[in-house]
Amino acid sequence: MGFLWALIIGGIIGWLAGLILGRDIPGGIIGNIIAGFIGAWIGEAILGHWGPVVADFAIIPALIGAIALVFIVSLVLKSMRKTDRHH
Repeated sequence: MGFLWALIIGGIIGWLAGLILGRDIPGGIIGNIIAGFIGAWIGEAILGHWGPVVADFAIIPALIGAIALVFIVSLVLKSMRKTDRHH
C-alpha cells in the first residue's frame, strides 16, 4: 500500500508543478508521476527533508524540485521544437 501512496503523491506533486507553471508535462499521468518522483529527489537533495511529509515525500522541497524540473523540461522541449522547425 505504501508504494501505491507514493505513486499517488508523486503524481499529485508532478501535476501541481505543471499547474503552477501553466505547462503540461509530456506523458500525462505517467509523466506527472515521474516528474513528482524526480522532482522530489532533486528538491530533497538540494533543500533537505523538511516540512510536512506524506508517503515519504517532504512535500515542500518535492514540489519546489518538481517545479524546477518541469520548467527545465519545458524549456528543453521548446528548444527542440524550434530546432526541428529549422531543419
